[in-house]
Amino acid sequence: MGNKVKSMGLVGLGVVAGVALTVQVSAWAQKGADSPLPLDELRQLADVFGLIKSDYVVPVEDKKLLSEAIGGMVASLDPHSVYLDQKAYREMRESVQGKFVGVGIEVAAEDGYVKIVSPIEDSPAYRAGIKAGDLITRIDNVPVKGLSIDDAIKKMRGKPGSKVTLTIARRGEDRPWVVPVTREEIRVLSVKAKMVEPDYAWVRISQFQEATLDELASKTAALYADNPNIKGLILDLRNDPGGLLPGAIGVSTAFLPKEELIVSTKGQLADSNQSYYGRREFYAPRGQDPLAKMPAALKTVPMVVLVNGGSASASEIVAGALQDYKRAIVMGSQTFGKGSVQTLRPLSADTAIKLTTARYYTPKGRAIQANGIVPDLAVEETAEGDGLNALRVREVDLQRHLNGENEKPGTPAKDARDGAEQKQRALALLKNRKPLELGGKDDFQLAQALNHFKGLPVKLAKPEAVEVTPPAPKELPGAETKPPELKGSKK
Repeated sequence: MGNKVKSMGLVGLGVVAGVALTVQVSAWAQKGADSPLPLDELRQLADVFGLIKSDYVVPVEDKKLLSEAIGGMVASLDPHSVYLDQKAYREMRESVQGKFVGVGIEVAAEDGYVKIVSPIEDSPAYRAGIKAGDLITRIDNVPVKGLSIDDAIKKMRGKPGSKVTLTIARRGEDRPWVVPVTREEIRVLSVKAKMVEPDYAWVRISQFQEATLDELASKTAALYADNPNIKGLILDLRNDPGGLLPGAIGVSTAFLPKEELIVSTKGQLADSNQSYYGRREFYAPRGQDPLAKMPAALKTVPMVVLVNGGSASASEIVAGALQDYKRAIVMGSQTFGKGSVQTLRPLSADTAIKLTTARYYTPKGRAIQANGIVPDLAVEETAEGDGLNALRVREVDLQRHLNGENEKPGTPAKDARDGAEQKQRALALLKNRKPLELGGKDDFQLAQALNHFKGLPVKLAKPEAVEVTPPAPKELPGAETKPPELKGSKK
């Protein structure tokens, strides 16, 4: 029973409406195959199946019953483990290519509803005025309460040009509002780059996709061709929900010395304990090395990395690596805290389960899961306060989230009181504010990054607005050792 099955490991928000997931390559030995099966419980499951088939008010297809049973079993584990039927599996494969058909939102479950983590830039949802923190209560007038997050996402998917009507509840508003959104094929541009001031470059990665490293190489090369004496580079990872793991490794490697440890994983299976280094075999195992085209100055140019509560998984890997090696100053607010690995286990040619199999660790052994990356300089979104991040859902807020190392529960009454007060302040700030254009002239955090480069004062967040840094974790055993061979992967 020692079958080896090729699989793809996934890391990302996991509960998203069309966002690329972080992918790695691993192998799987069927660990549980030799364990005795719980026969009494399996008989009970068979009995329930039989009763539904014989006694339920209307006939139910066997395939539907079994698919729902599998889906419920997997979904009960944590917010990111999920069963992928044929349609969901196909959409997942499309999403890692940076395109999908939908409304363009990152979502998570909250109290039975669908909460907006962030609208994707330039998407139909973004243009319709949907904001982070909004709750979707109905989809095409069907209540969301009681639906799984996967089923809610399916309802928002469809053919290009078709419409879906979303009922939105926004804190601080007396009534929900109904907004029709036309579905589009969303092609997410992975990398944007420009000079925001003479001598200062801004590079934004919105998602880590298959083309990210090629885009990063070409766009930074173009910047340096026109501006050979760049004095500072701002890497903007705000609202970046994740992406392909090789892209995260490659982006980190672009700014670090060769061969450095980028990220490690630790889980129950032997193959879940891996170390990933700044080597081509980890970020571009096939074809040409995209980093060969990168400007050499990227290894030494002063850097600031901008992050916020919408920065998750792959973006946290990059921010954590650059922070650990003191290669860059991390600025903004505490990140999402999505530091668990989801591995895709194929069940058939067109179905699979996405199963949490490990946790991610920064090069110095810090666990990302539930803790996130705490910035070196805490800077709020605007000069008046950080309205948007106060309304964001983070990994630690998700029901059944995988606990992080050193995660400490707060005092519920105080947390609820402080959280309510913070949200009221945030709602007042957001009520009449236009959506923030990242990299634009009114981008306050970007302005503070430029101040840092110039030696000017940086306006930091007030102490009460800054979350407490988790206690320093122990070094990850074996983090600095030779990486294990990636069994089952193509070199």
